[in-house]
Amino acid sequence: MRAYLRAVLVAAATAGLGGAVWAQSSNPFSGLFGGNQAEGPVSLRFEVQGDDDLDQRLRNSSLISGALSEGRTTGQDVLAAARGDYARILGNLYDQGYYSAIINITLDGVEAAEIAPLDAPDIVRTVVVSVQTGPRFRFSRAAIAPVAPGTELPDEYRQGEVAGTGTIRSAARAGVAGWRDVGHAKAEVAGQEITADHIANVVDSRIGLAPGPTVTFGRLNMRGYDRLDPRRLHKIAGLPEGKRFDPEEVEDVRKRLRRSGVFSAITLEEAETLNPDGSMDINLTVVEQKPRRIGAGFEISSTDGAMVSAYWMHRNLLGGGERLRIEGEVKDVGSDTSGKDERITLRIDRPATVTPDTTAYVLTSLSRMREEDYDEDTGSIALGFNHIFSDRFTFDTAIQYQVSRVYDEGGEETDFKTLAFPTSVMWDARDNENNAKRGYYLQGDATPFKGFDGTDTGVRLLGEGRAFYSLGDEDRFTFAGRARIGSVLGSEIENTPRNYLFFSGGGGTVRGQPYQSLGVEEIAGPNGPIKTGGMSVANLSAEVRFQVRERIGVVAFADYGEVWAEDGWNGGSEWHSGAGIGVRYDTPIGPLRFDVAGPTGGDTGEGVQLYLGLGQAF
Repeated sequence: MRAYLRAVLVAAATAGLGGAVWAQSSNPFSGLFGGNQAEGPVSLRFEVQGDDDLDQRLRNSSLISGALSEGRTTGQDVLAAARGDYARILGNLYDQGYYSAIINITLDGVEAAEIAPLDAPDIVRTVVVSVQTGPRFRFSRAAIAPVAPGTELPDEYRQGEVAGTGTIRSAARAGVAGWRDVGHAKAEVAGQEITADHIANVVDSRIGLAPGPTVTFGRLNMRGYDRLDPRRLHKIAGLPEGKRFDPEEVEDVRKRLRRSGVFSAITLEEAETLNPDGSMDINLTVVEQKPRRIGAGFEISSTDGAMVSAYWMHRNLLGGGERLRIEGEVKDVGSDTSGKDERITLRIDRPATVTPDTTAYVLTSLSRMREEDYDEDTGSIALGFNHIFSDRFTFDTAIQYQVSRVYDEGGEETDFKTLAFPTSVMWDARDNENNAKRGYYLQGDATPFKGFDGTDTGVRLLGEGRAFYSLGDEDRFTFAGRARIGSVLGSEIENTPRNYLFFSGGGGTVRGQPYQSLGVEEIAGPNGPIKTGGMSVANLSAEVRFQVRERIGVVAFADYGEVWAEDGWNGGSEWHSGAGIGVRYDTPIGPLRFDVAGPTGGDTGEGVQLYLGLGQAF
């Protein structure tokens, strides 16, 4: 006897609609999954009548498909998956507005619903999943009330649209979220009536909301901290106690705690009941990370040599969430054009200084740079503040004192001393920081500086923009572009700190050209002009990225750079360009990059350059 259940129902908006009838249908869509050798292969066929677009959707969600693809092909495995697929398929159909569906799943011709769990066959050879969708139901009424001002309900939740259960659930969630957004933290669905009329093929949906009272933030109840001072934890979290409830504020608390780097786990829960004054406490549970961490990075170029960096970090240095990071870098090891460069930096960050979204920092740096025509030793110390306005907008400013001594090729020494005020703004609208496929990135830097003892006064400007656009299945093709311009205004080149000047060439600017190979020769030396960076620069880069497989991608790129001898992109200039191809292998921390490039213009390089590093070029 054929088992069946006809769906005629009234159900909750968030619970879906139930019931089904099993029978045979047509429209073949077939596939084959391999079983073990002892049992032989199991054939799985989907047949959908009424909506061809459902074929792949049902197959992707099928428990049977999952079991066979994982090699679970015993009769017991297949029967258990088949019995679960009735509800799984029915839920998918209800989401698409089909409430009179007929579902039939047979194992070697026997209806799975009629086989008792203890009577599972030893071997199953053929599985047929047949679905007859029936007519599609539409809303005869789609009502929800009361609705808070500014609530954005799904466009599909209205009379005449397809009456999918997913749409009903989305409308209920949107209604509750609308009230929470205006301070009603305990808003909920108070009542609902959803009736499917199988004669007219329509659904009557009515959802009632209970906004509840306006709520303010109460106390932040904290637990789980160990080494961190609870007063600092409260300051870092920045919960606006006493202010009107806003779910975005709760999310901001989570982001601040995550940015601090102190915690491995963060849980925020709203108190179940309100306080007598109408406020609501927030319960915070944290798990602190191990305080110390080490890391390293590398990049290799066939002409620029190798770059190796390493760091040691201590989280929660003084018990207030302070982060100490000591980093060392050695680059141009084995370079054909310059000596070995060395740098060590020490940085201490203190979150929640002045405001919960402001981090204060102290940064000191010592470096030894060995360029082609001169050597430079530099030391600096800075006090700065970084403020995060939003997920996309960041502002950074500092006061910095820098001293450097330059040894030119002829042995002449020049000292530079500056008091600078480096300021940076960044707008990051990329979809992925490490491997963007869509969006854009903008950054602008301005560094006004006051010179002492023969060093000129001026301002260094640098701007960069990046854009990303993808198309094709799963965004497999990505077009990426970068533009970078900079200039030093108000000072003369010979009286400007050398590390303020601009070079071009190498993995960060023009691939295929040696590192910092393009500069200017404006400063006189005992043996002729000295090669330094220029007062102005412009760089352009373009890439076409193609994802060949899930983890493997290929890239074609072209770069251009030009350097000017004077500020404002004036005076004499030289340019060069490069192009090449590369391979990317995705890892959990970003793509591993291997590029091969050569010069396409200019006279600063020849031959092939090889680059190996972690992360996209930009």
